[in-house]
Amino acid sequence: MKCYLEAMEKPKLKEHDGMQCRSCGNEERASEGYPCADCGTFICLICTFRGVARCKACEQKVQANKA
Repeated sequence: MKCYLEAMEKPKLKEHDGMQCRSCGNEERASEGYPCADCGTFICLICTFRGVARCKACEQKVQANKA
């Protein structure tokens, strides 16, 4: 006789809340990051701690305008 817990299987999770950081490229949870200061794309928490406020594309635009 099987235990009733053996018959119960965990349902497969179909949710995925990961987002790719537009600065470093790492995938992090969507709730663990901030938006780019210019365009609003996802910047991970680690990059934010490092002082990154813009995604790569926006940072390149700013650098091109300075030159």
